[in-house]
Amino acid sequence: MNIYIGNLNYRVRESDLQQILEEYGTIDSVKLVLDRETRRSKGFAFVEMPNDAEAKNLIKELDGAEYEGRQMVVREATPRN
Repeated sequence: MNIYIGNLNYRVRESDLQQILEEYGTIDSVKLVLDRETRRSKGFAFVEMPNDAEAKNLIKELDGAEYEGRQMVVREATPRN
């Protein structure tokens, strides 16, 4: 399952996020979205999890949770139109 994580602190790194998320199951990948020009974080990421049950639990547990001073938005990612 592909998961969207938004409202992240701009200082959060992919490795930090992966460490937190691994407590909820197997993580295939973490992709922090960066601004093309400045290479700074845009404050959101996409996470791939192979197990849907673990992914749904992660969404339930972390949506609205505070991380690095900000309340995360965590939900299943929807395809771009």
